[in-house]
Amino acid sequence: INAEYMGLYMKLGPEWSKIECTGECPSASFGHTATSISKTKVVLFGGAVEIEGKLTMTDAAYVFNVYKNEWCLLKASGAVPCPRAAHAASSVEHLKMVIYGGAIGGGGFAPEELYLLNMNKGEASASWVIIKIEGPNPGKRYGHSMNYFKPYIIIFGGYCSSAPVNDTWILHIEQTPFKWQQVAQNIDGPAPRVYHTASLCSSGKAGGMIVIFGGRGKDSGTLSDSWGLRKHRNGNWEWVKAPYSGTLVPTARFQHSSCFIGTINVIAGGRTSEISEKLPVELYDTNGGTWKRISILPRFRHSAWIYESSLCIFGGFENSAPTQPIAQPIMLDLSDISFEKEPVKPPPTEIPRPPASVPVSVPAPVSSPTHAPSPKIDRTFKMSPRAMIAMSYCPEMPASLQRMVKCLPVNSLQEESKKLLPTNKVIFGPPPIQEADRVSTRDSIAQMFINHLLRPKEWSLMQVERQFMFKNEDIIRLAKECMGIVQSQPIVLRVKPPVKIFGDIHGQYQDIMRFFDLWRSPAETSQNGDIDSYDYLFLGDYVDRGAHSMETICLLMALKIKYPSQIHLLRGNHEDSSINTGFGFADECEERLDDDLENPSSVFQTINALFEWLPLAAVIDNRILCLHGGIGKNLHTVSDIERLQRPLEVVHEVQTAQQQLLIDILWSDPTDNDQETGIQSNCVRDPNSTGSIVKFGPDRVEEFLKRNSLMMIIRGHECVMDGFERFAKGQLITLFSATDYCGKHKNAGAALFVQKNFEICLLYTSPSPRDRG
Repeated sequence: INAEYMGLYMKLGPEWSKIECTGECPSASFGHTATSISKTKVVLFGGAVEIEGKLTMTDAAYVFNVYKNEWCLLKASGAVPCPRAAHAASSVEHLKMVIYGGAIGGGGFAPEELYLLNMNKGEASASWVIIKIEGPNPGKRYGHSMNYFKPYIIIFGGYCSSAPVNDTWILHIEQTPFKWQQVAQNIDGPAPRVYHTASLCSSGKAGGMIVIFGGRGKDSGTLSDSWGLRKHRNGNWEWVKAPYSGTLVPTARFQHSSCFIGTINVIAGGRTSEISEKLPVELYDTNGGTWKRISILPRFRHSAWIYESSLCIFGGFENSAPTQPIAQPIMLDLSDISFEKEPVKPPPTEIPRPPASVPVSVPAPVSSPTHAPSPKIDRTFKMSPRAMIAMSYCPEMPASLQRMVKCLPVNSLQEESKKLLPTNKVIFGPPPIQEADRVSTRDSIAQMFINHLLRPKEWSLMQVERQFMFKNEDIIRLAKECMGIVQSQPIVLRVKPPVKIFGDIHGQYQDIMRFFDLWRSPAETSQNGDIDSYDYLFLGDYVDRGAHSMETICLLMALKIKYPSQIHLLRGNHEDSSINTGFGFADECEERLDDDLENPSSVFQTINALFEWLPLAAVIDNRILCLHGGIGKNLHTVSDIERLQRPLEVVHEVQTAQQQLLIDILWSDPTDNDQETGIQSNCVRDPNSTGSIVKFGPDRVEEFLKRNSLMMIIRGHECVMDGFERFAKGQLITLFSATDYCGKHKNAGAALFVQKNFEICLLYTSPSPRDRG
């Protein structure tokens, strides 16, 4: 993008900037789609590219990592869709997307098949499949829109046969056999159109509505209206025209893009009947019905996505050069955009509204990788002054009493576990697995474990069953699949809030189940989960000490396979065969699985091989470093960790700088208080005084944070009485999630929620009775 071109972007508002990319970058294209399939990944598919001076359709798919600004060419297996442009795409669930329709050149249409791209197992194992659907379908079309509003895939409009249409089709993906259903169109609904946009609004007055804008009509006229599609409680669907108020009216356009940031629909680029006309970026506030104009984007037939509070654009044509597609991606920061408060005019009387007799269902907001725009976001993480305290817990209590929670000032937590109500021991046995429940397909192995292990209400306070419910070969398959995903991810993870953080679990499975029961679990919203909204970060030490190491590690491996970009498992000092041989995990494998510990193909050896590939750290929003132990004496920068090469065996008789660095990360502790500075010996963990395991003072913490432009360190590794302890004036937090550690410490357990507003909330739970095993 030359200086003159960039100057054009900056005339009316915020500055556009280049997105500097690495990797296998896609060619300049137009008519493609860009689909956010997770918080970290966008998939670019299809479109037309220039090859040897000729424009040619492509079936290429590229994955863009929004954290690293890195592209890679996706080499997916299976039924790859034919080359096409002007198709529609939408994400469905996590790391999955669908495409439908499009043009294939020469006036032809793409087949009327619905294609699913599944990346749940990582990019190397990505695959395309054709979804088998019975009965009539939307037919061949291009220039249409497709969205996912759980559990429905929704197609609207486009060009069919010889003219634009305004039909709406839905597909319920949780009901089999799959069947398309055409929605009855209300008489005063949107007019036929092609090359419009449609986006899902997840919050505010329009929350749960598919909002369309613009397009080209039957008479080739350019449209500027907005409509919202919503589903009523009685099962009926209805289009409602969006009210416009204020003095500014939107620019009519087609072949543009639209994305939601909170309640704001961002309309960018596009064209009119005068192709050289450069169109502004316009924002529609769905709460107030007002429009705001902020900048110019002289592109059309491009794609767009939202990263945090920035609008990202790829490809398309420049209006002044409509024959040369563009490759350089750009972004526009919208974090400072706000709407002036002005009286909202009532909509005209002719605008249709839902009948008063029909209650309107406003579904819960659907998660997305976007953040609502706000003036000058303060990205400083702050500890919430109050903690949420789970009182007693007993499954026999009424539901209203099971979740007794009180709020206390964080500063008042002084061994709060001693004050909490006692609970009566209640024993539950694990639900048996029938042979019919076992699966053989690769896609289903993780789900089999999740179905039987992610049961917070049934597994809380359970009695240990000495024979584990899963077969050895199933556990080995699970571990190998998990290892494949972990190997494809970096040694230092980059995580965005909101995220839940858990400290040491140590095989105390009922503790993690209690956290999941009280404050929701990593499951779909329909299963009382919040994986659509939160990442989950675990700080290590999953095995040893407690009686349920197998349940703990098998569930976490299964969750990692199902949600590879949202479940993050760091390595702890007990994820080491030389340690877990003597502290419970090896004994559990031998006793409960009849496992041959010396066999290289055993469960014990396979899981420990996975442990050597686990990442060592995670950085949240480039502000918070999370790791298991600490920074010791040799860790100075995050890059020091990134230079380590996996697999990593922990060598306790340290010989090299790399071996010492790994010991620092997994084993070191802060000093006993803020007055003890520098590097000190760690007599408890290093009784032989080898000097490899040390304690680090608050001065080391401050120096490390300053050097790395960080604000805080969150680590586990130490049992602290309140499950939570601050150090170095609150710049380091120790987190421990296992309660009454080893059955003798009487400590509480804690977890942290790092929210989107950069507030850190403390969740706190008391010890529970357990079989000591």
